[in-house]
Amino acid sequence: MTKDLGKLWAERMTRQERDQSFPDSEPRDAATLMLIDRSGAKPKVLLGRRHGGHKFMPGKYVFPGGRIETLDAAMSTVSELHPDMQTKLLERVANPSADFARALALTAVREVAEETGLLLGVKGDEPPAVPGEIWTEFAKARVHPDLGNIHFIARAITPPRRPKRFDTRFFTADASAVAHKIEGVVGPDSELVELAWVPIEEATHLDMPTITGVVLEELAARVAAGMGHDLPVPFYFMIERQFFRELL
Repeated sequence: MTKDLGKLWAERMTRQERDQSFPDSEPRDAATLMLIDRSGAKPKVLLGRRHGGHKFMPGKYVFPGGRIETLDAAMSTVSELHPDMQTKLLERVANPSADFARALALTAVREVAEETGLLLGVKGDEPPAVPGEIWTEFAKARVHPDLGNIHFIARAITPPRRPKRFDTRFFTADASAVAHKIEGVVGPDSELVELAWVPIEEATHLDMPTITGVVLEELAARVAAGMGHDLPVPFYFMIERQFFRELL
């Protein structure tokens, strides 16, 4: 991917109209995960449509995600983060630690389970050791998270003076990582009312937040480049109402 293309994506983020009249706040650490199916001729991603009654992004197509919970760092796994990925996750972080890096990836895995019913990892004969109730579904299904198969694709911080601010890390994992499905999680009364596997180039035309569309294009570029852990990771942030894109 060319440097000019990355600059165009940052400019696109800047041009997006947004209300920045709210009291400012510190962004909360969060993570989201893009499941990708590369088994066919065109790579597809899993997107969920948010409930129309939500105050935050009603009806938009998004990736499952949310903020870090205290217990996420303590969840057991069958493998740890790739060293290159851990290094990138800890760049530009106030208090870097290995636990914080793994917590970000595990947050993404947990949020996928909570919002879609899809548990990512490896089935075992015995249940994994879980640190608390928020991870009990993995113990019930005997699914052990597998951090070695997760890739770090992008990072973005919500602009200042927005009603909700997040410092979000965008991850991806292959669809083959789905080890178990909990039925009935997605539906008309849930946070996500439907799920759809959509080719990446078509997904960008859906009704979605600007950053979601930009990260989809970053994902397509990463797939084309071979998905190596050593590839640079783009970091989007705003200064004085202008978005910048730096590489981690």
